[in-house]
Parts: sequence; C-alpha cells; structure tokens
Amino acid sequence: MPDNLTTERTAAAGGATVEVYPVEGMHCGACSAAVERALNRVDGVEAAVSLPAETATVRYVDPSVSFESLQRAVADAGFTLVERNPLEDRAERERERLRRDAEKVAVARRRMVTAWALTVPIMIWMIPEMFFGTPWPSAVSFHLGMVVLALPVLLGPGRDTMASGLRALAGRRPNMDSLIALGSGAAVLTGLGGLPHFFGAGPMIMNYAGVGAMIMAIHLTGRFVETRARGRTSAAIQKLLSLEARTARILRDGREVEVAVASVAVGDVMVVRPGEKIPTDGVVESGHSAVDESLATGESMPVDKEEGDAVIGSTVNRQGLLHVRATGVGENTFLASVVRMVEQAQGSKVPIQEFADRVTAVFVPVVLAIAFGTLVGWLLFPSVFHSVVDQASRFLPWVQPDLGPVSLALFAALAVLVIACPCALGLATPTALMVGTGLGAENGILIRDGAAIQTLEAADLIVLDKTGTVTSGQPTVTDVVPDSEASVEEVLSVAASVEHGSEHPLGQAIVRAASERGLELAPVTGFQAVTGLGVRGTVGGHAVIVGSERWVRELGMDPRSLAEAAAALEARGRTAMLVARDDRVIGVLAVADPIKEDSRQAIADLSALGLRTVMLTGDNERTALAVAEDVGIEEVRAGLLPAGKVEAIRELQDAGLVTAMVGDGINDAPSLKQADVGIAIGTGTDIAIEAADMTLVQGSLTAVVRAVLLSRATFRKIRQNLFWAYFYNTIAIPIAILGLLHPILAEAAMALSSITVVSNANRLRSARIDP
Repeated sequence: MPDNLTTERTAAAGGATVEVYPVEGMHCGACSAAVERALNRVDGVEAAVSLPAETATVRYVDPSVSFESLQRAVADAGFTLVERNPLEDRAERERERLRRDAEKVAVARRRMVTAWALTVPIMIWMIPEMFFGTPWPSAVSFHLGMVVLALPVLLGPGRDTMASGLRALAGRRPNMDSLIALGSGAAVLTGLGGLPHFFGAGPMIMNYAGVGAMIMAIHLTGRFVETRARGRTSAAIQKLLSLEARTARILRDGREVEVAVASVAVGDVMVVRPGEKIPTDGVVESGHSAVDESLATGESMPVDKEEGDAVIGSTVNRQGLLHVRATGVGENTFLASVVRMVEQAQGSKVPIQEFADRVTAVFVPVVLAIAFGTLVGWLLFPSVFHSVVDQASRFLPWVQPDLGPVSLALFAALAVLVIACPCALGLATPTALMVGTGLGAENGILIRDGAAIQTLEAADLIVLDKTGTVTSGQPTVTDVVPDSEASVEEVLSVAASVEHGSEHPLGQAIVRAASERGLELAPVTGFQAVTGLGVRGTVGGHAVIVGSERWVRELGMDPRSLAEAAAALEARGRTAMLVARDDRVIGVLAVADPIKEDSRQAIADLSALGLRTVMLTGDNERTALAVAEDVGIEEVRAGLLPAGKVEAIRELQDAGLVTAMVGDGINDAPSLKQADVGIAIGTGTDIAIEAADMTLVQGSLTAVVRAVLLSRATFRKIRQNLFWAYFYNTIAIPIAILGLLHPILAEAAMALSSITVVSNANRLRSARIDP
C-alpha cells in the first residue's frame, strides 16, 4: 500500500478505535510477523499485519497512544509505518495506489529480465562441463568466469534482495531475503573457495557460482509473478472506488452548476439525469426513477425510487430525472464505509491463522539452524548421507555421489536455505481473506472481522429474528372479508376513514391499503382510540367501530358468521379486526407483517446446506408459530425480550452449538453480540449493524445464504493454501537435507509455492455464491 492513503479511524467494539496504516519494506511472512510483534509490544494497542495488503490494522485500546510511538517501534524492527493524510480524496488516493502497484510490477519485471539476461550466458557456458565433463576453455578460467558473471546478478537486479537479507541478519531478525542472500551468496563464494585447488593449495570444491546466479534469477521471477498476482487480490476495493462518480450537477440560485464530487456539501440538491451516477448519498427531493443498486446489493434488478426514498452514491439512475438532496459526503458515505470495512476485514486475523503465524515467526531462524546442521552433519558423518545419495543417483540425474564431502555438504546446505518458504505460510490465509472479503463487498456482504468467516463456516444453526428479518417489518392488510351486504372497497373505505385519525401501526396499514386502491376517505369526527380494543368515530353521519371481536360483543353487536372468518384468519397468525357501522358488523379486516418474498426459499436453502433454523421473537406464540410453519423454520421461541433472546442463544451455545444470529432491530443488538457470529440485515438500525460481525446490504434472507456460501468457499481456499504451505515445507526440507534436491530446483519450487498460494486465492473470485 502506498504512503498517501487516508488514515481510516472508525469505532470498534468496546469503544476502541481502529486505524489502517500502510507498511513499507515487507517481503515475506517473517517480515509481517516482525512488524506485528513490534506493534503489539506497544502498550495500549492491538495490531494485526497483512502481508498481501501491506497494511497494519491497529486497534487503539488506549486512545492516548501516539502514532509516533508506533512508527518508532516499526522502524526499530527495520520497516516503515506510514501515516495517512485524511484530507486527500479517496478515489485519487486509490488511483495513486494503482499507479504505485503498476510501478512495483514494472520494477519486478525489469529486475527479472535483467537477471536472466545476465544468467543465460552463464547457463550456456556451463553446457560443455555438464555434457562433456570438461570446462571450457580451462578449469581456472571457467571457475573464475563463473564468479565474475554471477556477481553482477547478485549486485545488480538482486541488490535489494541481498541488502534486505543481510540487513535483517545484522538486526537479528532474518527473513526470506536472508535465506536467498545466504544461499546465492554462499553459492558464488564456492567459486572463489575452489580456486586455490587449481594451484595445489586446497581441496577440490564444486563451483556453484553459476547456480547462485540462477537462484537469484528464479527468485526474482517468482517475486515478479507474486507481485502481479498479489495486486489482483485487492481488486475489490479498486473496483468499488473506480465506480465512484467524479462530478456532480447541483442547483445554486436556480441554476445547474457542475462541481467535483468532493465539493458537494450536505444539503446540496443534485440533478441526476437518466444513465448518470448519483454522485453521493442522499434522499430524493423530487422525481421518480429506477435505480441500479448492484454496486451495493449485488442485485441487478433496478429499484424504484420516488420522493422521500434514500439513494446510495455511485449507483446508477436508469430512467427518470431525479433531484437528490445530499445527506452524506466524503468519508461519511455508504461507499466509504464499505471500503473501510473491507480494509479492516482484510487486515484482521482468522483463528486458523494463529498457528501459521507462530510458525512463521520462528521459521527463518529454524531454517538457518537446519542448514547449518545439515552442513555440519554432512562433514562429520558423510558415510551416513552418502549411502542415500548413492542410491538416489540411479534415478536423480543431478545427484553426484562422486563429488567430494565438502561439495556434497554445500550442495545440501544450499538447497535447504533456498527451498524453505515462509512466504507460502505468510500468504496462505490473508490472500484468501482479501479476495473473500472483496467478493463479499461486491455482492452486498460486508464483513467487519475476518474471524467471522471461519465461525460462519463452522455454524451449526442460524438464529433468526422474525420482524424485519423473516417478515417485512411493516404491517400490511392481507385480507378483507365483507358480509353479504357490503363490498371489499366499502369495508376498507369505512375502516380507513376512521383509522385516518389513528397513529397505531395497524391503523396506518389500513389507511395505506385504501390509498393504494385509490379509495376516497371521508372525514372523521369524534375520533376515539380505546387502548387494547380498537377505535371509533363518526364517518358521514354513521357511527363506525374498528376493533376486536370482544369489544364488538361488549357493545351488543353480533358478528354472526364473520366471527368464524376472524377466527380462521387469526389461526393463520393475522390480526383480525371487525368493522361495524351503525351497530351492524359489515366485514373483517386482517393485518399482518407479510413474509418477505424470498424467506421460504432461503430457509429451504439453509436447510439444504445442513443448517438448523431457530426463530427468536418478542411476538406472541400463535403468530410466531404460523410464520415458522409457513416458511419452514424448525424451532420457535416466542414472547422474548432482548435479555430473553440473549439467554436463548446462550443455552444453544451451552449445548455445544455454533450459532449465527440474523437480526435488524435495536432489540437484536445484544443477541447479535452474544452469538458466535452476528449478521445484521442492512435495512435495519445502525445499532444492529454496529453490533454485527457481518452486514447484509440487501434486506433479504437470500443474502444470508450467500454469506454462508461465501464463508465456506473462502475457508476452503484458506485450508487448501495452508495444506499446500505446510505440505511443501514438511516434505521439501527433509529431501533437501538428504542432498536429493539441486539448489536450482529447490529455488524454483520455493518460488512456485508462493505463486501457487496467491493464484489459488485469486481463483476464489470465480466462486459461485448464489444459491
């Protein structure tokens, strides 16, 4: 990450704040581990460092900790922590980061090409000795020439690797570059060490100078491919910010004025024509249109917008002309919050990564010790190793048992140095996490903490709130049953006229239903609301009552056959209200919180994925059971206050079940925190979203299915990467110790291991997460 991106400080759990800083100078897992250790030694902060993102995510437990103290700690470890400028435009910063990434790739390519240009002549010169056993033109000139040609490779394109590795060794914090520097450097020195033999002053030592040049060239090739692949892991943020609008047309003194988006202020009215991007978050002041919100939700179907509706910046106005009043600008927009959340998630840790981090922290020193032990072992016990080499030479053409003991010892030690790969371990988890969180953001799944991916992947059951999660959260008239002497429109019009004076949600639902049907409402006089029973008033000279069957009977009216209709509706979980006019019941209205269109299919999909579903609700048991039966939820607990929901989740956890809680309201926040992973529906309250580990921008349960599929796909890649990294190092190092790996093959395998891990993570972008 470059040094000119904005510091992102956001609220974190427990009132702490979180900042994401770029880190310069990291090359491998050992580097990121060193930076993380340095930061965590500073009292008052908790840090996680991401190698592929080249960032440090710092959680300030003590807000008085200064950036300078963190910067000093990182500098002491040999790296640079960069402070970001909060005043720069985010999109411009990202464009600058892209330029820097492109420059890194160009530099890596140039070093690779230069290294091979210098190494190919060495390889050509080595052919006579390899095939005919005789160096050309003479042994002395060949040995000296190998050294002369190999040194420019190490000191030219390999200069940064050599300097980084030797500097890390001098500071007692060896890294991947240290292994390459020692391996290639020692190989070149064998050329000098063998020269005295030709003048009768020392033992014959195999000249590995050419091998040293090839080790560096292969290493730089791997670094180039890895740099290019790692640049793609952060494609999600780049893609999101590339969609950001550059300019906006705002109304000033009745005229349209085009300004940069950064100049838009809260309260400005923006003019958005069909086909244009909405410059920033706002509310529709006038106009009607369909808006493509796929940037936020991942859904391609446009959403109708009219006066009073909220719109998201950078989404596309498809049809009509809109006037939008800006409500969020700069860092206070939906897009900015998405980018912040993705950056923080990409810099977080997954529990499975902890062991890999512990291994990486000591990996290079252990490998150095193993390489030294290999050299000493071969020199002290050559016969033990020679028997293995002698057998292997029958099917491994590069194994030469007739070499002297010193040459064989150097051969094995060099292979150990260059075969070991902490990079594969260091990149295994964070690369997959970066791609997974980015893929989630593109599909409306915002992940606050990477650990939530592992937890959701292991979940046993999904706990669901009812209102606003399974249902729409807005009461709606579902049924109108008139008696034989009235019509549906008449019953609804009479009821809506009297309810027009009510503030109760059920009354407002009746008024909305009448309005949607275009019914005219008559004025009401003498309006009276009777708590728990209903409302009454005079409409057009007629006494009208809308309320419960009990109240109607208490007032001396006989609901006749409509009582049976009311009972049938209530058995289905609806709230039934009788409508009476002039002491005669003329109909029944049923109001319910309708089930979201996709809830049934989403519950079925969750069950197909092997997940149990449980609904926790504060609603009455009759309604809760009706909803659960309708959508296929297996278990219901009704009549729960927020504390009751927390206790219910705790009971499930005590039974050994990993729980994921999905909710949208303020009353869901405690249970979202209690659950092993909290998932907030994005259409819900800010409090619920802040309490959750994941936020689903799309307010439907289908997004929960996508989140489960995403977590499983991401964690599958993490497991594959860790297996490859562990398997590679576990198998490769012992083979190198036995002298069965040529140092050139060892370095090629090492480079390939890092490339494989990064490439495998990038394949996650093509994963299907739609149910």
